[in-house]
Amino acid sequence: MTYTSLQSPDQENYQYELRIAHLYGNLMNTYGDNGNILMLKYVAEKLGARVTVDIVSLKDRFDPDTYDIAFFGGGQDYEQTIVSEDLPDKKEDIERFIHDDGVVLAICGGFQLLGQYYIEASGKRIEGLGIMGHYTLNQENNRYIGDIKIHNEEFNETYYGFENHQGRTFLAKDEKPLGKVVYGNGNNKEDGCEGVHYKNVFGSYFHGPILSRNANLAYRLVTTALKNKYGQDIVLATYDDILSLEKAEEYADVKSKAELEE
Repeated sequence: MTYTSLQSPDQENYQYELRIAHLYGNLMNTYGDNGNILMLKYVAEKLGARVTVDIVSLKDRFDPDTYDIAFFGGGQDYEQTIVSEDLPDKKEDIERFIHDDGVVLAICGGFQLLGQYYIEASGKRIEGLGIMGHYTLNQENNRYIGDIKIHNEEFNETYYGFENHQGRTFLAKDEKPLGKVVYGNGNNKEDGCEGVHYKNVFGSYFHGPILSRNANLAYRLVTTALKNKYGQDIVLATYDDILSLEKAEEYADVKSKAELEE
């Protein structure tokens, strides 16, 4: 049974409503990635949207008509194996959500599980949902760990993060990277790509969490979801109005709270 984990305060006057599904939020939540939920909520409220966050976990139905954004975080191999066994029951609904241009942020294990399969460090193959074409191989006695910077040419945006992953992910022909690596390892240390962008799915290996360091990406996700729901012509505050560097102190506490969860 899904349960609500977070809601905007009732006393505020909001123009809009956004509902976020935190997929397996009780299992897939390593490295402070729950902070991505806090940042989505913060940005949405700045844009005048009341936010409700539901944990959608084992045996729960993911209703594609209920949610505006889905967040799928990372976990250890044990938790990912448990999740991979439950995911087939949700495949049809998640696939419809994605192909109807629903907004998804998928980090590390969540990113891997939307693809074809991934190989654990032990060599065991875990099947993914197969909704997207990427796949993930393992590597022996090595992890990609450290600071990373990428640039997204489509949006002309730069993203900063910290990567920590053993898997090596390779994108399909119909998938774009979230960005090209400026420094760091990226998906596989071979093709210069990091993460994935497919329809309105944004995937990455950035932990820390990604949105607390990259408010421009958080703004993109939330505004896309609002325009999906209320129409492309709605007038929203600009990024500079609510999230420019001059406003940094206002959301610094979001990053601090997220880092405490690491």
